Amino acid sequence: MTAVSTPVITTVSEATRRAKRRGTALAVLAWFVGVVFVLPVLWMLLTSFHSETDAATNPPSLAASLTLDGYKEFFGSGGGASPWPALLNSMGTSIFSTCFVLVLALPAAYALSIRPVRKWTDVMFFFLSTKMLPVVAGLLPVFLFARDISFLDNVWLLVILYTSMNLPIAVWMMQSFLADIPVSIIEAAQMDGARLPTILWRVVAPIAGPGIAATSLICFIFSWNEMLFAQVLTGVVAQTAPAFLTTFVTSQGLFLAKVCAASMVISLPVLAAGFAAQDKLVQGLSLGAVK
Repeated sequence: MTAVSTPVITTVSEATRRAKRRGTALAVLAWFVGVVFVLPVLWMLLTSFHSETDAATNPPSLAASLTLDGYKEFFGSGGGASPWPALLNSMGTSIFSTCFVLVLALPAAYALSIRPVRKWTDVMFFFLSTKMLPVVAGLLPVFLFARDISFLDNVWLLVILYTSMNLPIAVWMMQSFLADIPVSIIEAAQMDGARLPTILWRVVAPIAGPGIAATSLICFIFSWNEMLFAQVLTGVVAQTAPAFLTTFVTSQGLFLAKVCAASMVISLPVLAAGFAAQDKLVQGLSLGAVK
């Protein structure tokens, strides 16, 4: 009995050690990749606390003295333009467009998953095909249309554009989330007399909460970071934070410390939203991964 069981125990222990070694190697690789991605952000943060002279040195000095001059100049202490209108415009366009996307994407995803329409795969491909057009190819027609209806430099123009740009990916994401909802729950609500709006907001939305949170966060990030349309279609009134950031690149040169300070401030809302919703984001993005 002992002679038979000993090789089995040895084999199991070797397999366990190999699994531990693979897990350790993957953990080290994950930490390495994480450091590689975070290092530029940390370098930008450090540069934002340097003076322009120290930030422009080559090679850069890690031991240079720290200062808040870059942040003070960004917020207009040196007589420059205030960033608050641009930040508020970015916040407004991102929040409103994300809300509109969720209101439109939830019924569409419901129709494509829980109550699928005929040839729903063709519908999903159509949604995806709208993202295949290069953004710059639609820039001129949108500009001419907005100019003809006197809608240039308007925040609501950006809200409409960001809603239409993020809607396809939101429908794709939410369709996979809603597909995991048991149909029996929907049928039970219908038997209790619940109509479609009640089913969507009282039954479907709470169950798909992590997926909705992940979708809204991604749409918010895409809207906040969009710069091409904001740069071309806005001027002063509706200028967003990314477009405002380009004003620091002037004919006099690139003020690196001030640009890094502005980039850190503009990135804070996205970083804060991602940190606050990281558990929902991971849970939502993992829905449907294991069948």
